[in-house]
Amino acid sequence: MHDPHWQERYRSRITTAAHAIRRIAPGRRILVGSGAAEPTTLVGALAEYGEHLTDNDIVHLLTLGPAPYVRPEFAQRFRHTAFFIGPNTREAVQAGRADFMPVFLSEIPRLIRSGRVRIDVALLQVTPPDRHGQVSLGVSVDVVRAAVDSADLVIAEVNPAMPRTFGDSIVRVDDIDWLVPVATPIQELACEPLDETSLAIGRHVASLVPDGATLQTGIGKIPHAVVTALAGRHDLGVHTEMLSDSIMDLVESGVVTGRKKTLLPGKIVTSFVMGTQKLYDWVDDNPSVELRPSDFTNDPLVIARNDDMIAVNSALAVDLTGQVASDTLGGRFFSGIGGQVDFIRGAARSRGGKPIIALPSTAKQGSVSRIQAALEAGAGVVTSRGDVHYVVTEYGVADLWGKSIRDRSMALVEIAHPDYRRELLDSAKARHYVFPDQIVPRRAPSLLPTSVTLRSGEPIRIRPLRMADQEILQDLFYRLSDDSVYQRFLNYKKCHPREEMMALADVDYEQSAALVAEVARGESSEIVAMARYDIDPATELADVAFVVLDAYQGKGLGTALFRQLIGLARARGVKGFTADVLSTNGHMLGIFNKSGLRVESKLDSGVYQVRMSLD
Repeated sequence: MHDPHWQERYRSRITTAAHAIRRIAPGRRILVGSGAAEPTTLVGALAEYGEHLTDNDIVHLLTLGPAPYVRPEFAQRFRHTAFFIGPNTREAVQAGRADFMPVFLSEIPRLIRSGRVRIDVALLQVTPPDRHGQVSLGVSVDVVRAAVDSADLVIAEVNPAMPRTFGDSIVRVDDIDWLVPVATPIQELACEPLDETSLAIGRHVASLVPDGATLQTGIGKIPHAVVTALAGRHDLGVHTEMLSDSIMDLVESGVVTGRKKTLLPGKIVTSFVMGTQKLYDWVDDNPSVELRPSDFTNDPLVIARNDDMIAVNSALAVDLTGQVASDTLGGRFFSGIGGQVDFIRGAARSRGGKPIIALPSTAKQGSVSRIQAALEAGAGVVTSRGDVHYVVTEYGVADLWGKSIRDRSMALVEIAHPDYRRELLDSAKARHYVFPDQIVPRRAPSLLPTSVTLRSGEPIRIRPLRMADQEILQDLFYRLSDDSVYQRFLNYKKCHPREEMMALADVDYEQSAALVAEVARGESSEIVAMARYDIDPATELADVAFVVLDAYQGKGLGTALFRQLIGLARARGVKGFTADVLSTNGHMLGIFNKSGLRVESKLDSGVYQVRMSLD
């Protein structure tokens, strides 16, 4: 309903920052607006005009602007409690001049509204009012919405530079007690330059993202690299706690459309926006972007309503059992729980969802492994080993969900930096996580999975064989028919022991190479074929062998695997291939004869000795 008198009431509430700060009583808890929406003029006025204040608690999420209230000289006036520790308050928290509250981002609005975390004063930044006397919270709704609705005293900077956003960001002028006009730029956060490590991580994460998926990403190089690697996808959606420039780029390139979202289709849903001025201009009055409070965006049950929800979060360290440390470094508080667990659990419950932890394999210029046998003393476990599904480094993807400690340890050792794999494996052996005779995984090439379609129309993924595949490789061999076993080994073989599988999975990609083909089975996958070659140093020819599950023989799978092996062999400088093939194995002979290579064969006692040239 239109109120013709709102402008009069609006003018009556305009004041200076000094006057507004002097309205705050001692001993009150003050919430400061989040991220790029930090009201920097009011924050500065707290220090300059708050001489009357004592024992005031200042709470907030990460803020991009200054935090003078944590300086030692203001210790009698202010004590800061961080919901999430940012660079501007980290030293104060670690020095004991400020506190840290470990809490899920999804629960902070409830804590505020219930009074369990009482908010007496809210300092925020808003847009100028529209013709109906309503302002917008702009780029930060997250926990600010609950604070505005709960605080006894609301003070807002009115800034024409603040973008006007849609969703749950509208506040009536009557709900604000004092209005302080300002004209300052919104705090910016530029994307960090990408390096080879983050780019490699981005490519591996992107390999897990199907067309039509809905994304959640966070802050930093790795999320930026992931989004960059998604340039070829189609009809992606966004449901995230933070919106960045890289997401905007995907929208403008047509990759993000939201058409296939199952919750709020066509809408980009976020709780705060943080990036460059270009991003702020883009979200201004943009109806496709909706800002919602954190108890909506981060509620795992809400997140799970998005099918194919892909949640990408970073970590400081992961141990061999899958425990994730994200809020501590060197035994000291570093950041916070934030929304990691919210989105990990929400994506895990999404139909087709994938929760992902992505991190570089090392820290401190390579002197420390982030994949650790055990987390360091004082490290906080933010995401439990039971919640973790995928862990990604620049060396590949470890799929941990539903896996034993032995399987997890091997998968994580394999994506650790090669310089630390032996040490990690020795620690795993000492803890009886793995078999005592387990071989150290070799340095594998950075080959991404390749998708192919069989003649039947079924999609198949081809990827390098990993040491962690021993158990599922053994399962493949035990599911072969007697005839297929005979064609592979030229004899009837009833036993495929673990030691044999470990030897098959021991691939150095110099003198040997091996690929597997896997098919999706609901939320899991199954290896249905393997191909490997081993080079004879004397001839520079590679002996090649295939195993294809009976149900997949004659469908073009062997041809697809051989095509990939040919590419690896050419890159290695291999002169050609050799193989021994039973004369009754028409499928294998057909693959070789149709490969496009020059094939020579000699029949001896029912076995063709095949030689193929790569010249």
